[in-house]
Amino acid sequence: MNHFRTHPQAGFNFDELVVDNFAGGGGASTGIEQAIGRPVDIAINHNPVALAMHETNHPHTKHYCESVWDVDPRKVTQGRPVGLAWFSPDCRHFSKAKGSKPISPQVRALAWVVMRWVGTVKPRVIMLENVEEFVTWGPVIKKKTPDGVIHLPCPKRKGHTFRSFVNALRSHGYQVEWKELRAHDYGAPTIRKRLFLVARCDGQPIAWPKPTHGPGLKPYRTAADIIDWSLPCPSIFDRKRPLADNTCRRIAEGIRRFVVEDPDPFIIKTNHGYGYFRGQQLTDPLQTVTSKNGYALVKAFLAKHYTGVVGTDLRKPLGTITTVDHHSLVTSHMVKLRGTNVGHAARAPLHTISAQGNHHGLVTAHIQRDFGNRVGSSMREPIGTVTAGGGGKAAMVHAFLMKYYSEGGQWQALKEPLHTIPTKDRLGLVMVKGEPYQIVDIGMRMLQPHELFAAQGFPADYIHTHTFDGTRLTKADQVKMCGNSVSPYPCRALVEANMVQSMEAAA
Repeated sequence: MNHFRTHPQAGFNFDELVVDNFAGGGGASTGIEQAIGRPVDIAINHNPVALAMHETNHPHTKHYCESVWDVDPRKVTQGRPVGLAWFSPDCRHFSKAKGSKPISPQVRALAWVVMRWVGTVKPRVIMLENVEEFVTWGPVIKKKTPDGVIHLPCPKRKGHTFRSFVNALRSHGYQVEWKELRAHDYGAPTIRKRLFLVARCDGQPIAWPKPTHGPGLKPYRTAADIIDWSLPCPSIFDRKRPLADNTCRRIAEGIRRFVVEDPDPFIIKTNHGYGYFRGQQLTDPLQTVTSKNGYALVKAFLAKHYTGVVGTDLRKPLGTITTVDHHSLVTSHMVKLRGTNVGHAARAPLHTISAQGNHHGLVTAHIQRDFGNRVGSSMREPIGTVTAGGGGKAAMVHAFLMKYYSEGGQWQALKEPLHTIPTKDRLGLVMVKGEPYQIVDIGMRMLQPHELFAAQGFPADYIHTHTFDGTRLTKADQVKMCGNSVSPYPCRALVEANMVQSMEAAA
């Protein structure tokens, strides 16, 4: 499968090789191929699963399943000049997400392989992608612990090694610049921010691509664009194993911020099984109403399951996608019991995808029109207990929200004097265009790999479920490959600016 243009780019020198080091599942290669109009020549990665995914989608590339240190640049290039060498060294031991955990000096030193290519085949252009903390690359110190000796970054010499790395490139005749780019500025539905370093020795100026999306430009692609709305979203009250308290608190806080207090829902059809976004703003004219009550009023947001972040509005790009599950999609379906059904809020790019598992999940809060029949648990019973009387899921929702709102300090204890009464019931009543709706259920599911790959900016036909020999990839492997990947969009923009447009201008 090829993810490049039918017609090669006239400005690119086809006598030169293009090499993708640390190739992973193929994000950088996809962006490069889209920019230059032909396959990457060489891909190198030590992980056989990642390289198998790469080979499945980039069959015309020569693959080396080895450590980057075991590959001889002279041997693999066979005397041909290298026009572009791309490097995405492991970022885990630079990222702020690592915190104060021990680091590996060997992993932090991986970027030095760039100098091996410089000293042997001297690529005309070098591009390196990493987390923004890469500029703090410095020496490590040893620290004794009860479990043995560990390595930690030296707090007094932050950035020392990075500056040495840059000076080494300059000593070989390279111009060097670096800059942070966000994927959603170039068309990806994720806000993933990464540091990009460009070095070139051909006398041409380094070019930085101008954003194509944002205020005054094309609208940002949103998280709602990549959500598969056809997938079911099970109720959190029907789970065999209850959710962790921290997860429940995030859901409750998200319901308060993005459902109860959100004045701007969207409308989405629910009587068709298509996977793409089928919505509209509530202020737009209502689409054709079918006999099946094909609308449901839905308010949605993305909850995060790490770092204490509650979540984000779906009208924004998705946050950074990591290698493990940490995002859940939270939607509230507000259904009228009479008249036409209306439905849902969800339009913004997805957050950054990471490589430590699927960090994204879907939570839904179903809301029905309130015609005066109030439901909830008995005040005489412990908070969280649902009465055996009428109300069903609505009673569970009230008990759930009361418990976690109260624990969060947002609601008073029953023994205290009554606080000022707000204009609307903050536990479950939602006003939509002046009409009351009642939350009757909350559902949750984790985002699936195909949604995460779409959020990262991979083409819709990118194969991530299996390898070229038919081997099925686990969900964990798929999410890890996605989280570790480079978003193709900023990669493409950077390569076009430096490898295509600059050569056309010089011609």
